[in-house]
Amino acid sequence: MPSSESYSSSKGKKKSSGEGKQQQDHYALLGLSHLRFLATEEQIRKSYRETALKHHPDKQAALLLAEETEAAKQAKKDEIENHFKAIQEAYEVLMDPVRRRIYDSTDEFDDEIPSDCDPRDFFKVFGPAFMRNGRWSVNQPVPSLGDDNASLAEVDAFYNFWYGFKSWREFPHADEFDLEQAESRDHKRWMERQNAKLTEKARKEEYARIRALVDNAYKRDPRILKRKEEEKAEKKRKKEAKYLAKKLQEEEAARKIEEEKQRKEEEEKRLAEAALHQKKVKEKEKKLLRKERTRLRTLAAPILSQNLLGITEEEIESLCMSLEMEQLKNLCGSFEGKEVIVQAKIIREALGFSNLEDKKEDNKKSSPKPNGTLEVCDRSVLFSSFEKKEKPWGREEVELLRKGMQKYPKGTSRRWEVISEYIGTGRSVEEILKATKTVLLQKPDPSKAFDSFLEKRKPAQSIESPLTTRDETIGASLSENEPERNKVETDNSNKSSSSNDDAIITNGLSASTASEQDQWSSVQERALVQALKTFPKEINQRWERVAAAVPGKTVTQCKKKFALLKENFRSKKTAV
Repeated sequence: MPSSESYSSSKGKKKSSGEGKQQQDHYALLGLSHLRFLATEEQIRKSYRETALKHHPDKQAALLLAEETEAAKQAKKDEIENHFKAIQEAYEVLMDPVRRRIYDSTDEFDDEIPSDCDPRDFFKVFGPAFMRNGRWSVNQPVPSLGDDNASLAEVDAFYNFWYGFKSWREFPHADEFDLEQAESRDHKRWMERQNAKLTEKARKEEYARIRALVDNAYKRDPRILKRKEEEKAEKKRKKEAKYLAKKLQEEEAARKIEEEKQRKEEEEKRLAEAALHQKKVKEKEKKLLRKERTRLRTLAAPILSQNLLGITEEEIESLCMSLEMEQLKNLCGSFEGKEVIVQAKIIREALGFSNLEDKKEDNKKSSPKPNGTLEVCDRSVLFSSFEKKEKPWGREEVELLRKGMQKYPKGTSRRWEVISEYIGTGRSVEEILKATKTVLLQKPDPSKAFDSFLEKRKPAQSIESPLTTRDETIGASLSENEPERNKVETDNSNKSSSSNDDAIITNGLSASTASEQDQWSSVQERALVQALKTFPKEINQRWERVAAAVPGKTVTQCKKKFALLKENFRSKKTAV
């Protein structure tokens, strides 16, 4: 297979075959120079008939007779025949759509693109350029550039057409290969590839030229510039309007905040003034009340000094404290101009009326309520409050109160009476209500946290050593029950002799098992060592925690065992 270099050096180019031959003007031969690419097939056919009839060699015989020599006649004959052949060739080319397109593509054309112009001459400069290049458009008709009066829709349609422009223009190149001169099939394919490269390059240049024309026109079109200015002004106006609206909104918010602040200040000022006025009124009333009480005491001084009707100073004081200001004023006013004995009777009547009012109030308080509870009298209230002070809440009662509040939530009928019965320690409703606001809100003491943990902690199960005998197990169980049996012995010391014998036996068993408790199993020793590692010296209440971790051993026993282990370790170290 020959290489591409041998192909490129071989013959076959159109340029080499057509050197010295100038391309003829087909439209001029047929008399269509004024129409050229705009000529229709009918016009080409009609013009060809007229031209062929006129320049047919048989019609030009008279010209041959005018020549004198044979050589001149032969030259004239050849000229006539060549001219007629050129007319036939022009007709064949122009009637073939493919060949005519190629010929029209190589026809004389002004490819110049206007780059700049005066805004007033835009349509004069760019209008002809678009009309001139519109001949290459596949889509016909081509829209016109228009003028200043064209609508924006027409302008957008024009530029959309040209930005999507499709050209039918062919691009024959001077260096293009002639496929008919190919030496082989491979040679022909190589020629086709080379021609396609040249055509593609020329097509890209053509589209770049059209795009440059459209871009130059779009940048300088006064209608586009005007629209851009309007859009810019509209955008600026919207931005200013948005900024103004935001500013007004902020001012409105600030105004509302200021008004709210002023309203609150005025409200606070009004409330303060009302409170001050109320305070002054109350102080004035108190002052007048004190004045009337002092007046009553002064008027009652002769009665007390003479001890009339058994009226005492305490009764006068209770009368002063129980009556209102108007009542005191009326009472003191009734004393004027009357004798001491009459004044004493008036005071006695006032004391009887006051006692009657107190009894009515007591009856109201002791009347049954809808839930069936009874209100206690003042004396019972004082007694119960005294009991509250004397009887503090225990830990178990607090826990029962918490559980009762969870068990009987809000909405339960007679809730506090039910919780009082649930606690079962005789606490009244007032005590429970007070405890919910005081005792339950107290925070636990952190210093007693471990003590409460030890109290709440379940007793650890004793771990029996495989070597533990049955006697040791019985002794351990008896040692665990020793405190309870001692307590039973103390409580029943004045009972029968049989119970005393049982207590003595119990004490004997506990004494016998005391020596057995000093014995340590391997499991207990391992638990002690592990607890000593877990709880170092720096931890608070170390030995209590260690004893809690060792089953069946107290703090004292753990300390003794630790001291014994320490001595054994030192003795072994000394021996080594």
